[in-house]
Amino acid sequence: MLSSVLLALALAPVGPTEAELRAAYKRADTIQTLVDGKHFNVNLTPVWIDSNRFIYDRELPDGKVVITQVDAKTGTKSPLFDHELIRGLLAKINEKPVPETYRVRNVSVDGEVIRFNYENTRFELRAGNLTKTTNSTPASQRLGQRNLSPDGLWSARIEAGKLKLADAKDSTKTLSEVQLDSVAQFQWSPNSKRIAVWKLIPGERRQIALLESSPRSYNSRANLKQRLYDQPGDKLDQYELYFVDPATSAVTKAMLDPIMGGGQPWSGPPGIAWRPLGFHARIEFPIRGYQENKVVEVDAQTGISIPLIEEKSKTFIDQGRQILYHFQDTNQLLWRSERDGWGHLYLIEPSKPARQLTQGEWVVRSLEHVDEKTGWITFMANGREPGDPYLQHGYRVNLNGKLEHLTPGEGTHRWIWSPDRTSFVDTYSRVDQPPVHTLRRADGTLVAEIEKADVSKIKGLNPPEVFKAKGRDGKTDIWGIVVRPSNWDKKKKYPVIEDIYAGPHDSHVPKVYRPLYWHQRLAELGFIVVQIDGMCTNNRGKAFHDVAYQNLRDAGFPDRIAWMKALAAKDPSLDLTRVGIYGTSAGGQNAAAAVLWHHDFYKAAVASCGCHDNRIDKQWWNEQWLGYPVNPSYVKNSNIENAGLLGGQLLLMVGELDTNVPPESTFRFADALIKAGKEFELVVIPGADHTAGGPYGERKRRDFFVKTLLGVSPPDWNR
Repeated sequence: MLSSVLLALALAPVGPTEAELRAAYKRADTIQTLVDGKHFNVNLTPVWIDSNRFIYDRELPDGKVVITQVDAKTGTKSPLFDHELIRGLLAKINEKPVPETYRVRNVSVDGEVIRFNYENTRFELRAGNLTKTTNSTPASQRLGQRNLSPDGLWSARIEAGKLKLADAKDSTKTLSEVQLDSVAQFQWSPNSKRIAVWKLIPGERRQIALLESSPRSYNSRANLKQRLYDQPGDKLDQYELYFVDPATSAVTKAMLDPIMGGGQPWSGPPGIAWRPLGFHARIEFPIRGYQENKVVEVDAQTGISIPLIEEKSKTFIDQGRQILYHFQDTNQLLWRSERDGWGHLYLIEPSKPARQLTQGEWVVRSLEHVDEKTGWITFMANGREPGDPYLQHGYRVNLNGKLEHLTPGEGTHRWIWSPDRTSFVDTYSRVDQPPVHTLRRADGTLVAEIEKADVSKIKGLNPPEVFKAKGRDGKTDIWGIVVRPSNWDKKKKYPVIEDIYAGPHDSHVPKVYRPLYWHQRLAELGFIVVQIDGMCTNNRGKAFHDVAYQNLRDAGFPDRIAWMKALAAKDPSLDLTRVGIYGTSAGGQNAAAAVLWHHDFYKAAVASCGCHDNRIDKQWWNEQWLGYPVNPSYVKNSNIENAGLLGGQLLLMVGELDTNVPPESTFRFADALIKAGKEFELVVIPGADHTAGGPYGERKRRDFFVKTLLGVSPPDWNR
């Protein structure tokens, strides 16, 4: 213990000279050259020609690209065509040389005919002959006919808020007009005997304004732009469901309370899943406040509705992870629920107890496919396999709960299936392991390794380090990554900068390989950059996630700070007396919160386009985490209301045309800081939307941390 303390004291702080600083900026600006042209087969996107073969671009170390076809039964590989022959033919047709490293794109195979694009021209290879062709796409026969009934006899349209029915052969002749006002959407039943009609009950439909100060075309006046934008507490659009008999124009009202719109005026009512016979419609929707989700079935002939699923939570139901599948051949449903504390799949049968198909301390992330004939359900999940719990794997489970792991290999997996779903190409990687691409059977059996990414030519970079440490409770593992400068010297001390985004809708630390992560450019200036997923974020179970409920300002900071302290104990080159933080959007809210409530640890923050008061942001996102109606937690979590707590250095950035988080969120925060007598910097980027600042913003962010954490003046960019 004493020796590690002495070592830490002996490490020299990083304090660059002007020449060293300019060299660091140059490295940051040119570091992409260390990886360009030096990695091969990192990305592999198979294109299935049919269920027996697929093609992909095989990258060779000499820069050539060979379109390669793979036999899905054996894994045997071969070139799709003679690339040298095609190179010669292209040179002859274009009357100019074609480089050896030429690349064709958008390759398609139709029998013995191969088509591809080269230099914005479409070519066709047939029986050894190469010709130019057109990229014609026939107009869809269904275009503009989505209003036709499935039996092709009726045409329906909305006109002046009313539903009008016509003969499909002549839609200009109105046969009847349904006496129902404010029709917003409609949908035919599969048997063409009913039309489900949503009637709009308008909400307040309030607008927000954006001021475009610098229009592209010269204008001596700024442009005022306004648009609809629902905020927490606003009266929202609601919808009532009716069913129309096209033969009689009779209208039947569904026995349902009005249903909340999707959270914005343009997002509309929920979708409808018709049962195969066409007289029963199923609807899934949340109750405002997002503590209850319902699935109901409505009889289109009587309007009677029966509940199929009533999901409830004392905190919130994660709307972004909802899974609902309706079996076509039975009356069953597949539903994802966190009722046991983890996101799992349940088989729902009306009037019967739900049957849990997956279970354990892991999380179902997404549904891939349901094979109703075999009963196999394929899906992606994380947390079940040893190691990093965020790595996603592929699985299948049958209706008896038999579970099979289909994608061995430590990493996050991505799969692309054959059309008949007998095979799939599986790609997996981690931030510290380049991708491996394999071909597997539907049961996960390995057919062949297709490619392994080659990054051996990349030199001079320190790969990201995956690090875990215990969180605030002393027992939960918190995971993150560490990025060090290319000239990192373990005998020196470096300020630490955290890239933060703690939005509860997901987890955010990268989990797949990239030759160069964006953190590296900032690290090159003399920083160690980290990114961490603390409590409050998603994909680690309900208890981990629920910390966010009415508590967004927490943002996992106790876990993040504990993690960095554990990392510094292992690596004394981290200087935790000089810690900065930056983020955008919800990350901007988090970064500013760090220097309000945790300025004893975080000394400097850059907050871009932040949601600094959740009452100013979009309704659906903020009510999900803080609740409805608007309650005291909105004040408790507001950066604006707590501006007087600022205790570190702060740079605010905002795009004046931010269509995601209204810019006034940042401006009101600035106003509150001024009224509190606080010092800060504000950068407004004319013409910019929701942004981290673009190239200019990145420079401002770099300069701010150089000044506040390295303690030296950034370059004078005006010289």
